[in-house]
Amino acid sequence: MDGRISIAYLQSYIKSKDYHPELVKDYFIRLSEETGELARAIRKEQRPRSPEDIRGTIDEELWDVMYYALAIANCYGIDMESVIPRKAALNSTRYPEPVPFELDR
Repeated sequence: MDGRISIAYLQSYIKSKDYHPELVKDYFIRLSEETGELARAIRKEQRPRSPEDIRGTIDEELWDVMYYALAIANCYGIDMESVIPRKAALNSTRYPEPVPFELDR
């Protein structure tokens, strides 16, 4: 194990413990709240004092935003690992990029 976490694993993990498609609007509200908390953490430059102490930091709030975004994807049956390369390809036709998106990285 290399210590890396895939998006597929994160979606599976979230779905196994928190899957309520009937609450998709609530997940979106939580995503909005967490985005605000992330904005506040960025504005205040809240960084962890130690690797264990992430409460209220940019690190913690980024995870919360990712969590609810993936929970919403789960509600709609969206496989983000298949969406990301398609969206990257679409973006590269609209906005040429000097760095190509690579699969299996």
